[in-house]
Amino acid sequence: MRTSSTSLLLTVGALLCGVVLLAGCTTAPLDSSSSPSATAAHLRAGPSTAKIDGPAVVPIAENPASTLPTTVDSVATGSQPAGKVTVTDTARIVAVDRNGTLGNIVFSLGLGSHVVGRDMSSTFPQAAALPVVTNRGHSLNAEATLALNPTVVLVDSQTIPTQAVEQVRSSGIPVVAFSSTRTVESTPALITAVAAALGVPDAGKALVKRTQEQIATAKASIPNPSGTPRIAFLYIRGSRLVLLAGPQSGADDLIATLGGRDAGTASGLTGAFTSVNAEALANANPDVVLVMSQGADSVGGIDGVLKLPGVSDTSAGKARRIVAMDETEILSFGPDVGRVLQSLAKSIYQ
Repeated sequence: MRTSSTSLLLTVGALLCGVVLLAGCTTAPLDSSSSPSATAAHLRAGPSTAKIDGPAVVPIAENPASTLPTTVDSVATGSQPAGKVTVTDTARIVAVDRNGTLGNIVFSLGLGSHVVGRDMSSTFPQAAALPVVTNRGHSLNAEATLALNPTVVLVDSQTIPTQAVEQVRSSGIPVVAFSSTRTVESTPALITAVAAALGVPDAGKALVKRTQEQIATAKASIPNPSGTPRIAFLYIRGSRLVLLAGPQSGADDLIATLGGRDAGTASGLTGAFTSVNAEALANANPDVVLVMSQGADSVGGIDGVLKLPGVSDTSAGKARRIVAMDETEILSFGPDVGRVLQSLAKSIYQ
């Protein structure tokens, strides 16, 4: 997420609302003045599950040549101002952010064998067996992190609590913080920054090239004109927590890149994720609904999503046009973002 959503996971209501608290969680009503777009001819009917082709993470190289030591910029975190950080050893890496993006990048750079700890969102097969150092709500556990004896810790500007980040930093371990912005266009810059911090700039350049080529391929697969369908992203964690994505959620950028119009933003949302009732969701009236597969599973699958209040009254609901994708992929905005886009485009358009 640009607030960061991947990808993201917090009582079910109160704790999970914390997932998007920094992004501006609100219960404000939606503006229903916008009418749905008439794009049925461009869209597939019925539910589908979007899956990327091949492994979730494909290393660009294995243990690429290093230029360590390296001194790089670290963005501000909490009360800690931006500054320079010197990394001398990447033998034991811990990578943490809400979307799982940093861990994805490290593995994609070919340094997966150096990673000793992960966040809750980094559940792709290569990382799944690693110790988790974040709690529910994606908060960093300083003690669990320090127990792994890391030589470098990667976080982003929204890693919480800031006290835990400072505890790790004060122990003498280099902590490099990166931007929390998650968009299609920001992905290459984030890859470059992580590669520089870990002393593998050449692997970073190769990974950026591959990522940009895959993004270009995905964009070319999107119909032009697309018809600009209204697409809603629903964050679901059980029937009592249904949040509609809006501006600066990351989902809005994903939807725009897919040739769509973000239904949440079009309906007047001002926060990244907003709790919605049946009337508000029906008034937003998306043509397509995107969900995380795990969120759909929490309400009984696609049929459960269609039974959520208001969904069946939308154009998407009437056509059963629900597209599910794994939470570790859909809002990660990592090196696989091009493949994510291409898979979603295949599931949305005829």
